[in-house]
Amino acid sequence: MLETSARLLRLLSLLQSRADWTGSELADRLGVGLRTVRRDVGRLRELGYPVDAAPGVAGGYRLGVGAALPPLLLDDEEAVAVALSLRTAATGSVAGLEEAALRALAKLRQVLPSRLRHRVSAFEAATVPLAGAAVPGAGVGADLLTAVAAACRDHRRLRLRYRGRDGASEREVEPHRLVHTPRRWYLLAWDVGRRDWRTFRMDRVEELLGLPGARFTPRTPPGDDAAAYVSRGITTAPYRHQARILFHAPLAAVAPRTSPGAGRLEPVDGERCLFTAGADSLDELAAYVAAKGFDFEVLGPPELAATLRTLAARLHRAADHSAQQP
Repeated sequence: MLETSARLLRLLSLLQSRADWTGSELADRLGVGLRTVRRDVGRLRELGYPVDAAPGVAGGYRLGVGAALPPLLLDDEEAVAVALSLRTAATGSVAGLEEAALRALAKLRQVLPSRLRHRVSAFEAATVPLAGAAVPGAGVGADLLTAVAAACRDHRRLRLRYRGRDGASEREVEPHRLVHTPRRWYLLAWDVGRRDWRTFRMDRVEELLGLPGARFTPRTPPGDDAAAYVSRGITTAPYRHQARILFHAPLAAVAPRTSPGAGRLEPVDGERCLFTAGADSLDELAAYVAAKGFDFEVLGPPELAATLRTLAARLHRAADHSAQQP
């Protein structure tokens, strides 16, 4: 009986490790005959695992989709990765996921071997979340995210009610990719009505209107890079001022001091790089650029250069006053 149980676990692990297996491959891995493989597959089905079988010489077995989630077999690294991901998800930007992530983590910790439980506990004890200023309304429901992700995967059109600058409107889109920053989720999609690519803030999607629609042939976004396209859209287009800064330093030196959410960084040559960013306040933009610690030029707008002169004068006055203090 013990041998049979161990073999069933081994068979289940094999079926979960890749999509398709022939009967002969499974028999070789398990060291048994084809008849035993068929019996063991039947036992897994009785336990609730949906194992699909295809007859014939080219046929085989695969783990299908069932009505309920059966137990999963994870190796050591997979188990630790899932545990750490659940802990991170508990403090993430997906609204309503925190409690579910903690429940799942509690179940996983209960069955983790001692050696793995210590690794997860060490991570939890050594790390704490640094909660920044709350972004009003930035949370996105898990159901909405998973529905949009499925439409991206299956290449199906979506109709959604979107709250833009001019109020809510109905939009029909061909979803391409979900892109996330530490604080927000964005959808890159082809807007059917406007016949152009658009970046949608997911926290402004009020609802999906109906079920996913017809399949579409995926388009290639500009530049063939979803993250770069969204970065351009969220760092310049939404703001009153757009600036172009030429840093007199290589991109490798400047990149660690900025982020994709702050602006777009591009190499010019081995010694310079171009930073493009947007802001509603020139004062904030001037302070942000000056604090990078590199020499730079303002390529535009001219008003930013004037703001930098004002900032420089203010800093000089502050330095002079500080030097005069006893």
